[in-house]
Amino acid sequence: MNEMPMYSSFVSVIVPCYNEQQVLSETYARLTQVMQAHFTRYELIFINDGSRDATLPILKMMAADDSNVSVLSFSRNFGHQPAVSAGIANCRGEVAIIIDADLQDPPELIPDMVKLWKDKACNVVYAVRSNREGETFFKKLTAKAFYRIINYLAEVPLPADTGDFRLIDRKIINAFNQLSEHNKYIRGLISWVGFKQEPIYYQRAERFAGSTKYTLGKMLKFAHSSLLYFSHKPLRMASSLGVISVGIAMVLLLWVVYNIIFLPNQLVHGWASLLIVIMFFGGIQMLTIGVLGEYISSIFDEIKNRPEFIIDERINFLPETTIEETLSLLKNQRSGKSSKAVYTE
Repeated sequence: MNEMPMYSSFVSVIVPCYNEQQVLSETYARLTQVMQAHFTRYELIFINDGSRDATLPILKMMAADDSNVSVLSFSRNFGHQPAVSAGIANCRGEVAIIIDADLQDPPELIPDMVKLWKDKACNVVYAVRSNREGETFFKKLTAKAFYRIINYLAEVPLPADTGDFRLIDRKIINAFNQLSEHNKYIRGLISWVGFKQEPIYYQRAERFAGSTKYTLGKMLKFAHSSLLYFSHKPLRMASSLGVISVGIAMVLLLWVVYNIIFLPNQLVHGWASLLIVIMFFGGIQMLTIGVLGEYISSIFDEIKNRPEFIIDERINFLPETTIEETLSLLKNQRSGKSSKAVYTE
């Protein structure tokens, strides 16, 4: 990596964690090394997403030794996307970097992302995976298919081969925090809010330690949320299937009438063809009802208006700090006025 300057911008790093005891020490060490070398002001926000191992005790020790480390601990496991949402809602930086704890996304790329943000005067820098090391053929194939399908179905184009690893500035943070939906697909929402967005390319490494937390079931749920929340096309496709079915039925009806009138001796009598037709139209109906049911289920989740997450502990966060107070603090620091932030338990 080229020699990078020191930046005075206040940078927040958001790190969701779920059962990451094997990798946390290395993650903290590499993040701290990068941040201390390139930034005068920063915070590391670790979100403990209901971990069942020693993740929380390790995070507490880090926070006790380093005032730049803040910890949000959930009351239970709410999921990766709510953890990232919590970090975005509680960060104080001019920009925030979203990065997973498993070190597949390199912390050493952060200075390059900040440099691109400054040079291009953009609002988002999203990291594009030019290579995915240590992943199975099935994972690579399904990931590639997912991004192509979601881009076909979504009303807003979404960058292919990207994850949540990205830089977002305060304009995006403020816009994101206004979004009220619960089952968030964050990378899609960040694309949806618009503004100027620039890619940066990198090679994704193997996981440093432990095992992936994205099981097949979680991947399917993730894909389910992204499709339902970012596209109405499944509903339109269901309607189209209904129109096509009616068209096929009319053609079959005309064929039967034609045979009765002009070829009565050649008409094949039997239950097989009738059964096939019934099964075909029944399948179309069930598919359409299923698509409608999924959307109704999503509506039901939203109208319950439950919080995305419940925070059990907040460590090293300023009490009652609002976004307005944070921006005032940054403005004062830029104008040369002295101000001192004191972290409290």
